[in-house]
Amino acid sequence: MAEMAVTVAAAAGTLRPCTGVSARGAAVLGRWRPLALAAPAKLRLSFSAVRVPRATSPAAVEDGSNTDTDPIPKVIIDQDSDPDATIVEVTLGDRLGDLVDTMSALKNLGLNVVKASVCLDSTGKHNKFSITKSSTGRKIDDPELLEAVRLTIINNMIQYHPESSSQLAMGATFGPEVPAEQVDVDIATHVDIYDDGPERNLLVVEAADRPGLLVDLVKAISDTNVTVQSGEFDTEGLLAKAKFHVSYRGKAVSKALQQVLSNSLRYFLRRPTTEDASF
Repeated sequence: MAEMAVTVAAAAGTLRPCTGVSARGAAVLGRWRPLALAAPAKLRLSFSAVRVPRATSPAAVEDGSNTDTDPIPKVIIDQDSDPDATIVEVTLGDRLGDLVDTMSALKNLGLNVVKASVCLDSTGKHNKFSITKSSTGRKIDDPELLEAVRLTIINNMIQYHPESSSQLAMGATFGPEVPAEQVDVDIATHVDIYDDGPERNLLVVEAADRPGLLVDLVKAISDTNVTVQSGEFDTEGLLAKAKFHVSYRGKAVSKALQQVLSNSLRYFLRRPTTEDASF
């Protein structure tokens, strides 16, 4: 992987502190690039066509230290922080190693890992990758490929850390240990739309996670003729949290269309709803 410039502080025996990790939510209001599949006519619904490669062997490089309490797995897909690359952040307490096999699996998706770093804060060790498409050298703009990246990382996490299976919704699909909670019953759906200037809105969705959810959300939004510009998609244990900047014909979404969009997403997700989101 000649393109990869690994800047892992652990090589020197210590991990550098994370800077700005907890502030990524504030960065959501920055610069955005439209997603390629914003037009409904171009969206492909058959997620089964996306092949998620699995790492070849459970090598020790994926292992980190262990603790008695199983931490909450987190996978963040950030399309905002870097205009030229998609930022992926993976956390599982302090248990993750350098994820070399995971980076190899991402390369099998036709991606380059152009930079990797590891930092440590009170929530654990954060492995961050900057990835681009090998064919273009640019950030990922295809929701199906973004979802394949997410599932590849979760798949490898479950393979190398089976204890994470019971804390991930994907554990009920392809993990060795299913979650104790009934994902479709115990996790509520939240949909909120906020004003963000004259040309766009911030759409925030929280729902039970499942394979293909990112692609399905973009399709459901596009079906209302609302354009998804870009956003952040977080997997936090059993939850999926999406933040999308959306617009309608280059302008902010009207209140009436916001209601249509909110109702459409709630119906599509078909989960229990409550008034207050956990954001």
